[in-house]
Amino acid sequence: MSTPERLREILVNKGSLKAGSPWTAAVAGVRRELFLPKTFEAGDRTFDRRADPKQWAWAVYADLALTTQINEGRDLGEGVYRRPTSSSSMPTIMLQALDLLDVHDGHRLLEAGTGTGYNAAWLCHRLGPEYVTTMDIDPEVAEQARANLAAAGFNPRVLCGNAEQDLPPGETYHRVLGTYTVADVPYTWIERAPGGRIVTPWGGGIFHYSFVVLDVEDERAHGRFAGHPAFMSSRARPAGGGRISDVYRPGDKGDIGRTTISPRDIADDHDALFWTDLMVRDAWHHVGEAADGSDEATLWLFSTDRSSWATAEYVPGHDAYETEQYGPRRLWDEVETAYRTWQQLGTPDRDRTGLTVDREGQHVWLDEVGNRVLDVPPAAL
Repeated sequence: MSTPERLREILVNKGSLKAGSPWTAAVAGVRRELFLPKTFEAGDRTFDRRADPKQWAWAVYADLALTTQINEGRDLGEGVYRRPTSSSSMPTIMLQALDLLDVHDGHRLLEAGTGTGYNAAWLCHRLGPEYVTTMDIDPEVAEQARANLAAAGFNPRVLCGNAEQDLPPGETYHRVLGTYTVADVPYTWIERAPGGRIVTPWGGGIFHYSFVVLDVEDERAHGRFAGHPAFMSSRARPAGGGRISDVYRPGDKGDIGRTTISPRDIADDHDALFWTDLMVRDAWHHVGEAADGSDEATLWLFSTDRSSWATAEYVPGHDAYETEQYGPRRLWDEVETAYRTWQQLGTPDRDRTGLTVDREGQHVWLDEVGNRVLDVPPAAL
């Protein structure tokens, strides 16, 4: 059985949809298949309605993230890195974000990142279409979402543009929901939600598995981090991620060095990665595991502009590790400095950490708003 009611059952059984949740009616009342194309991907599998309608329907009403667009819909040829650029999010994660958002009747809401329109349909079911504005940067995605929503019986305002700067003049909202990861919370969202709340996936390329929950007061916003979501990054900024071969060219010779910090102590610790990400911007990492059973590994670091890379070689039982750095940025040095700063702060975990956003930028505090310990460098435009 593949129906909205089946999805509701799955989410209840998992504890994602709790008794009395105001979202229960939306889950059961919105048909997800109306928001999906004939072909989509989930993990490493492709589901084609024409080839196998039962498996396609099964995936539609599974608790899965479904990728609906690759590489912004462009055909870049064979052998290129396939970057997901639009999707229908995992329903469990959608509910996490909506619970954090704390929506109430009568709230005007801005959704940044329309995608398929499925999340906007839940919002319309809960609040009424007249209270929902949703915006996507991709004209084709926005138009398809508008058609999907109409087929489901909803007609919210669907706009096309950069939701970080192209909002309708003068409008304000009680809630702002981001459905893609931002490295910097746009101050525009603070201005447009006076006395309201903002929930968005947040982080850079090194660690981007957090929601930030911000309450706006006196032209600034304060809040904490929650959850461990995995969302696509904002298309308004250069994208990180990719394949080693897209950055590293055989024959590149970097500067060799040594470090006493184990690459494993960084790569295997989510709190270490979270704090490193606060200080090392416009970069991403990859851990390459040895295939010979030795437990050796290489921590790769890459700049988003692909001009710089670094490696740190982990060998079990050693107390010093070889590094190599190439390009104008000394990426390992940046990561090591960030890691030592985190140690000097007492290795706080993410749950002790909060964020303030004001006109000057983003600021990190520990335990309470007044204990400001770090200014987050802005990400590249």
